Amino acid sequence: MKKKRVLIFVVAYHAETTIANVVRRIPSALRDKYDVDVLIIDDASEDNTFARSHELTTRPDIPFNIHVLFNPVNQGYGGNQKLGYRYAIENGYDFVALLHGDGQYAPERLLDLLEPLAGGEAALVLGSRMMTPKGALRGGMPLYKYAGNKILTWIQNKLLRSHLSEFHSGYRIYSVRALESIPFERNSNDFHFDTEIIIQLMIAKLPIVELPIPTYYGDEICRVNGIRYALSVLKASVRGRLQELSLFYDRRYDCVPAGFSQYSPKFSFESTHSFVIGVIPQGSTVIDLGCAAGYMGSALKEWKACRVTGVDAFPLRKPTLDAFYVRNLNEGLDGIPVEEHDFVLLLDVLEHLTAPEKFLDQLREKLSLNPKAELIISTGNVAFIITRLMLLCGQFNYGKRGILDLTHTRLFTFRSFKRVLEQSGFDVKEVRPVPAPFPLAIGDNFVSRLLLSMNSVLCRMWRGLFGYQMIVRAQARPTVASLLRDAHAESRARVESMETVSH
Repeated sequence: MKKKRVLIFVVAYHAETTIANVVRRIPSALRDKYDVDVLIIDDASEDNTFARSHELTTRPDIPFNIHVLFNPVNQGYGGNQKLGYRYAIENGYDFVALLHGDGQYAPERLLDLLEPLAGGEAALVLGSRMMTPKGALRGGMPLYKYAGNKILTWIQNKLLRSHLSEFHSGYRIYSVRALESIPFERNSNDFHFDTEIIIQLMIAKLPIVELPIPTYYGDEICRVNGIRYALSVLKASVRGRLQELSLFYDRRYDCVPAGFSQYSPKFSFESTHSFVIGVIPQGSTVIDLGCAAGYMGSALKEWKACRVTGVDAFPLRKPTLDAFYVRNLNEGLDGIPVEEHDFVLLLDVLEHLTAPEKFLDQLREKLSLNPKAELIISTGNVAFIITRLMLLCGQFNYGKRGILDLTHTRLFTFRSFKRVLEQSGFDVKEVRPVPAPFPLAIGDNFVSRLLLSMNSVLCRMWRGLFGYQMIVRAQARPTVASLLRDAHAESRARVESMETVSH
């Protein structure tokens, strides 16, 4: 089999006394299993780092091809990594291993660290100094750094719902394919680049594996401002978490894989989904416009024995509904028998349409043929307290889901939502505020249930401020055209009746 190509990438800055030893320590046994090259990037050092690195390209005792680059302008720790990873992508490597030119991380462990990548088990392998109890301290890590590492990692794990033993190791090997799938070039040029790229891989649902490595602290110069680094790391972690909660949007964390649905069923707590289940009678006929994966319709079939028709722009992966139409709702409802159903669901869909009023007009025309049909429609409340507070702080952040979803074309308050329905010819029968889905955001636990209950009480006190979503039950009023048709039909019937009596 063709050997996997590995790039050993050495970041170097003022490393003239250590760079040769780092390269010599790279195990020659790597060649037995991999096609290996070494890339050294000197980040504008003012000493002889470049010259010492270039000398290695002709050394007969080093069994690898070595490429040396020099940055004319210092790019920083993160900026230097961007160059190395871009080099790996452009030159078709399979894996890229990051080493430090000061010798802090042991090249001898490369063979072990590459194993999970070669076996397809990982997108990133982290060499962790914290997996061996107190091993970092025995290796010379200062106590204040050890404590800071442990505390920062604990906080980050809580924020990001992860379980890493350390976020702050600079010894790591990436799958180049994984690097191609995330926007690492948007990351910081500073030292917290390492944290940002871990968060990107987590959001992208790519596996991270940790393996223990020895700790070595020598006489290398530390160029990290600890306080500034800690604050930057915490800020990056908070931003990553807020992005997952759709309270913040940062393009560097826009890494959710294609085809991964961010929308989840919400039947186990107070929500639009549980409301629908509660109000639709047993055995009803239902059409779900914009049904996504069909989980709402599947629940209605299972729990209420309903007959459900789904409509969505993308086919269902599993045929779970009674009927299904592939239709982009921006193209209208022609040919879709909306009027043949008892209930029409339009859950969190209207705000995505390019012309909501035009769509509602067409929906009303169809439903006017069945005056008993009921529309159940929901959308987000842009006047929700969190959005107001963000505006007060000068923030208006779109996200991948939630009230400020990037794909939303319209934003509604309770009043404007009711108004657009009434002006489109619907009689609004009920308007209900819906609390925020805390169990989805922070897990289904005591805290989330408490917050949900509190939000629910506040919704009843001031729905315009505390309602995260609004759900409406409405019925279509007859159109003027349908009333005119009815008048013509009734007139003909009366004439025929009179003629029958006269004969």
